[in-house]
Amino acid sequence: MGSSSGGWGYSRVATLVAALAAVLLVAACGGSSQGSGDGAPYTIGVSNGFISSEWRTQMIQDLERVNKEYMEEGLTEELVIESADVDVQGQIQQMRNLINRGVDAIIVNPNSVTGLNQVIKEASDAGIVVISVDQEIPAEGAINVVIDQGEWARRSAEWLVEQLGGEGRVVVINGIAGHPANEARYDAVKEVFAQNPGIEVVAEANANWDQATGQQKMSNIISSGTEFDGVWTQDGMARGVLQAIIASDPEEFPVVVGEARLGYMRLWHELRQQDRDFSSYGVINPPGVGASGLRVAVEMLQGKELKEGVLSGEANNTIYVPIPGVVNDQNFDEWYQKVKDKEGEYVLDGIISREKAQSYFRQ
Repeated sequence: MGSSSGGWGYSRVATLVAALAAVLLVAACGGSSQGSGDGAPYTIGVSNGFISSEWRTQMIQDLERVNKEYMEEGLTEELVIESADVDVQGQIQQMRNLINRGVDAIIVNPNSVTGLNQVIKEASDAGIVVISVDQEIPAEGAINVVIDQGEWARRSAEWLVEQLGGEGRVVVINGIAGHPANEARYDAVKEVFAQNPGIEVVAEANANWDQATGQQKMSNIISSGTEFDGVWTQDGMARGVLQAIIASDPEEFPVVVGEARLGYMRLWHELRQQDRDFSSYGVINPPGVGASGLRVAVEMLQGKELKEGVLSGEANNTIYVPIPGVVNDQNFDEWYQKVKDKEGEYVLDGIISREKAQSYFRQ
C-alpha cells in the first residue's frame, strides 16, 4: 500500500502542476482575451472560401508576405490557413476549425452577406478578432477592411456611359450571384445606368469570376446575334470577354470595361500595337486588401481602440481602404511597363502601410 499511496500522491501533484501550466499557457496566448495586447505572438487564421481565381492566390501570398514581417518581430506565428472552394456551410466549418484551433484573429473573405453571421458571433464571443476583407458584411462582431466595391464599379460604369455618349446597348457579365462584392458592384452599376436612360442592357450573364466562363458566356451572346455597343464586366472575366470579342473579328470594337490584371493588359497592349480602335478601363481591385486587414487585426490585438469616425458603411462596421488607382488609355503605357515582366495573371495591387493602419487607432 505504501508504494501505491506514494505513487498516487506524485500523480496528483503532477496533474495539478500540468493544469497550472495549461492555465498559464492560455493566459500567455491571449486566445480568449480580445485586444488584450499582452498575448504576442498572435495566431491568425484565414478563411478563404473561393480559390478558383488568381486574385485569391495573390491575396494569400500577400497575407503570408506581410505576416512574415510581423513574425520577424515576434508579433505573430505562422498563419493558419483554411482555403478551399466551399459553399456557405463549408466556410462555416472553416471558421469553426479556426475557432477550435484557438486563433487570436480570423481574416475572412466571406462567401455570403449574412450566412456567416452566427459563426462570426461565435468567434467574437470567444474573444477572437474577426476581420472581413474584400467584401463588406453587416455581421455583428466583424470589422470590414475593404475597398468601396460600389465606388469601384461605379467608376468603370460612368466611364462606359461617357464613352458611349450616354446612349447605347450594353452587355453585362457579372461574377457570382449573391456574393457580397458582386451584389454591391452591380447595384452601383444599375444606379449609374438608371441615371442614363439612353443605356439599355441587352444581355446579362453570370460567369463566376472565371476567365473561361466569361469567354464562353460572351461567345454565346455574340453568336446569338445580339447587337451591342459596350460591355461592363468585372475582375477575372474581362480577359475571357475580350478574347471572345477578338475571336469574333469585329469590324468595330465595342467599348469594353477591362481589368487591372496582366493577362488582360497583354491583350490590350497587343491591340494598341495593332493600332486597333480599342478603348478600355480597369479599376485596381487590390488582392492586398487581405494583408491590409491583417495589419488592422494586429493593431487590435495589441489592445488599440479605433478612433471615432473611422468606421462607416451601412452597418457602421467598415474601414474603407483607398482604391489604388485606374488603368486607362492615357496611362496604360506607364502601368504596363511596371508590370509586364511579372509572372502569370498578376493583379495590380496595393496594401496599406503599417503607419496607415495605425492612423485608424487612438495612439
